[in-house]
Amino acid sequence: MKKFNLISIPILLVAVLATFFLWWRWANQSVINHQPSAASSTFVIKKGESLSSVAFRLQKEGLIKSGAAFKILVVFEKLESQIQAGSFLLKPSLTPKEIAVFLTRGTTDIWLTFPEGWRKEEFARRLTSNLENFDQEGFLDLAKNHEGELFPDTYLIAKDASASAVFHLLQDNFQKKFDEDLTQIASQAGLSQKEVLILSSLVEREAKHDQDRAMVAGIFLKRLKADWPLQVDATMQYALANLRCSQTEDDCDWWLTPTATDKKIDSPYNTYKYKGLPPTPICNPGLASIEATVYPQNSDYWFYLSDASGKMYYAKTVEEHNKNISQYLTR
Repeated sequence: MKKFNLISIPILLVAVLATFFLWWRWANQSVINHQPSAASSTFVIKKGESLSSVAFRLQKEGLIKSGAAFKILVVFEKLESQIQAGSFLLKPSLTPKEIAVFLTRGTTDIWLTFPEGWRKEEFARRLTSNLENFDQEGFLDLAKNHEGELFPDTYLIAKDASASAVFHLLQDNFQKKFDEDLTQIASQAGLSQKEVLILSSLVEREAKHDQDRAMVAGIFLKRLKADWPLQVDATMQYALANLRCSQTEDDCDWWLTPTATDKKIDSPYNTYKYKGLPPTPICNPGLASIEATVYPQNSDYWFYLSDASGKMYYAKTVEEHNKNISQYLTR
């Protein structure tokens, strides 16, 4: 028995080494050998997709021979946590190891985040800064009459995406968010989609915290119903930027603080001078501001202001409001 064990150990080692050698050879062998010109195909990895799913689909699409072996390779090379979500141009002529490395850095897409409350020009500026040869003017032309409908979110966008492709990506997401339920609730409240978006854009720029949005929306609706001017500083900021900035200007401050003199300018967005809603949304609001507008909070308040930190102070009378101004804004 001892003699058998002594003989079997070297045989077992040879078998293990041979298996490892064959696997390593496979890991560096493509599906299609000697065909470097094989056509590339686009392979998309979804955000949060597991390694097992990626390996299975690579095998199914004929880019590797074995999903199980590919998974072992990725773990062995310590690449599992580095694989990116996105689109990749892959060839069957690539070895499994080359594919594994490529999936960690070869995406043809980029993740871009657009915050709530940005104007279309700010969207365009971020796109131009991050995409290859992006048609900024073309995008702004498409978005010209769609302020408020460019939904703020994080998107996976092809680095060479056209202006039209990006515009429709943002619009499609907006349509999904502003669904039939929201449309119906708005209609029951006597508001059109456009009116909801205008009010939501004001709420977005005026209320920094979610807990204040419904209250501010309720105050706006009360003022409109009472035929008061809205007197919203954010609409003045929009008006000022329209006057002072060109659409494609890179370093413009789109949200300058208006002065007392600025509040006298003749603009349809001057809600100190003209009653009712401004003609269009002033930014692209997020879902929280849209929902706050269709589900406003009723209160006895007519006035509000926020301090430098975004904390909101409400008042029922002009006297209370002036006291808040003196206490929280003139320090």
